[in-house]
Amino acid sequence: MLKKTILLAFNGGDMCFVHVLLNALDMHAKKFDVKVVIEGAATKQISELNDPKKPFAALYQKVKDAKLIDCVCKACAAKMESLKSAESQNLPICGDMSGHPPLSYYVEQGYQIITF
Repeated sequence: MLKKTILLAFNGGDMCFVHVLLNALDMHAKKFDVKVVIEGAATKQISELNDPKKPFAALYQKVKDAKLIDCVCKACAAKMESLKSAESQNLPICGDMSGHPPLSYYVEQGYQIITF
């Protein structure tokens, strides 16, 4: 049985975001149907980790290369001044719920949501 999991990065702290990245790669390697949704203060990490000199930038790049990022919150990325960076990285931007991604979309598809 394919395990369907959404890892919702919400907290803006480096260590919380790193755990999202690590778990996404681990679950992907174990054949989970795993997707990362970046919301809230975590959207700031999009700009930060796009700099290859930053700690954990290589880990972030692995997650992007594996195409595990399913959605970046449009409203939160705009507020955290990282929307342009997300767009330039060709990350999927979502905002169907007043600028935010509706989690009901994932629940309706049978995903379990884990928030960091």
